[in-house]
Amino acid sequence: MKILGISAFYHDSAAAIIEDGKIIAAAQEERFTRKKHDPDFPTNAVKYCLEYAGTSIDELDAIAFYDKPLLKFERLLETYYSFSPRGLKSFITSIPVWIKEKMFLKRLIHESLAEIEGYDKKNLKMLFPEHHLSHAASAFYPSPHEEAAILTIDGVGEWATASICHGTGKDIKILKELRFPHSLGLLYSSFTYFLGFKVNSGEYKLMGLAPYGDPNGEDVKRYEKLIKEHLIDIKEDGSVWLNQKYFQYATGLRMVREKLWEDLFGMEKRNSESELEQKHCNLGLAIQNVTEDIVIAIAKEAQRLTGSKNLCLSGGVALNCVANGKLITSKVFDNVYIQPASGDAGGSLGAAQAAYHIFYEKDRVVDASKQDAMEGSYLGPEYSNQEVELMTRKYKATYKLYDQYEEMYPAVAKKISDGKVVGWMQGRMEFGPRALGGRSILGDPRNEETQKKLNLKIKYRESFRPFAPSVLAEDCQLYFKHEGTSPYMLIVQPVVEERRKKLPDNYSALGLKEKLYHLRSDIPSITHIDFSARIQTVHKETNPKYYDLIDAFKKETEYGMLVNTSFNVRGEPIVCTPEDAYRCFMRTEMDYLVVNNFVFSKTEQPEWEDTDNWKEEFALD
Repeated sequence: MKILGISAFYHDSAAAIIEDGKIIAAAQEERFTRKKHDPDFPTNAVKYCLEYAGTSIDELDAIAFYDKPLLKFERLLETYYSFSPRGLKSFITSIPVWIKEKMFLKRLIHESLAEIEGYDKKNLKMLFPEHHLSHAASAFYPSPHEEAAILTIDGVGEWATASICHGTGKDIKILKELRFPHSLGLLYSSFTYFLGFKVNSGEYKLMGLAPYGDPNGEDVKRYEKLIKEHLIDIKEDGSVWLNQKYFQYATGLRMVREKLWEDLFGMEKRNSESELEQKHCNLGLAIQNVTEDIVIAIAKEAQRLTGSKNLCLSGGVALNCVANGKLITSKVFDNVYIQPASGDAGGSLGAAQAAYHIFYEKDRVVDASKQDAMEGSYLGPEYSNQEVELMTRKYKATYKLYDQYEEMYPAVAKKISDGKVVGWMQGRMEFGPRALGGRSILGDPRNEETQKKLNLKIKYRESFRPFAPSVLAEDCQLYFKHEGTSPYMLIVQPVVEERRKKLPDNYSALGLKEKLYHLRSDIPSITHIDFSARIQTVHKETNPKYYDLIDAFKKETEYGMLVNTSFNVRGEPIVCTPEDAYRCFMRTEMDYLVVNNFVFSKTEQPEWEDTDNWKEEFALD
């Protein structure tokens, strides 16, 4: 049985295909169109999934869309009615779009599929699981647990903004829901907006900014108090009530009522490119602390309702790696599994799995020998040496081809240990927002200049942004206070004490940049301002080439770890093809590019004409 899952028309559209319950392929549309967070119908991702699975639309048993558009339309109408006459401008703007497109979504999907290939639409089953059920399915079904509590938290689906479910075997039972307009995801996005970052893409920047706040200062405590007294009422079970007097997302064209927020916090809304000040960092830390408290409270309620030792997490808030780390450390659950594509893209996979196990009532098989059923999240396209060679001819690129990978690994590891930055493209592309060694930019974690070089000369992004370590799974506890694994870079944990450097007594009073460039450990390029790191454990079973490269670096330096950041520049989706990789390589100050067993040196390439044109091509995020 073959089922295609689709998410589209909001942000991060994607497609995924499963066969007899096994995940075959999945990819985000942005990787093909080069439009970050592309919301359009995932034509290219669908084509890829069908081709990889060796099937046609007529051979599909069903197509599952990740939410119920009519239920979402009901929420829209009821919200505007409840808040009227507020929101009239937003109503006039959005309703024509809904009537033209979203109300007739089934027809739009059929028309989009027909552009891919001809098929008999009378014989094609189309299913619409609810948004949070799709999230829950994407977390539970690939997990290694026969039974688990399931927690989904995001902005909003149809009505639900968070849910607690219980998964047993092939069944998922919804136990409790939080409903719009009260939403932890929308609360966090409101602070993302107020602090000058882009909603639905800049939340991870806010998470990275928060540690620059002064945890012992009065401002953070004052901001937390203001949030709890004026913006949000937090119940014992973790459910929240948001004071709509301060927000506009329900009926307006902005997230918040800016004047009220400015009066409340005593600061103006930050413009996106303006200087970050300590007050912004302190406010970021305050909302991060509040978010963590709420996540742990909801998790405790999930444990109370289910009695389970296992938790599965999904939804956009599950990408908050700091909260995930605190949740794991809290020991509310013995085991926590997080879906690597927790955002809306992962809804495509969850929709397909919900259709298979719930609608078709097919049994679920858990393979105890694997850490999960996600195949390391390497579910996207891969490219042959012939395709790489065709790219080299197009750009007249010069390269060294290694006959044996075993010879290439130590050569590349030596370049990284010498302070060089390497673009690394191997095998299938990752599904989800994280680069996991399939499409990565790599550096030396021991080099204190690596973070600055990567941020300012390669990624062209804010200097405060941290980088993640890719560490050999068996070496993780040599560097981090973390038991178990973290294959998807979704958990933040502290660097062990013995690797830390002593901080000056006036450290908390230092400015953002002074803190940033202070030497904090013997692995400074991945040690964040609060001695934490967003960990990726690398496993030979799921990515042997990446594992062998890190192992070669360990033999060279005695450190079984590399700095890993996504292979893209600011505002660009992660690269997909060899051509994407080469263009990104030539536009930046990367030193080397490795695609399969081809190694390109920047100094040996022909002159590149459009080094700065990417800034016009990709809108900054």
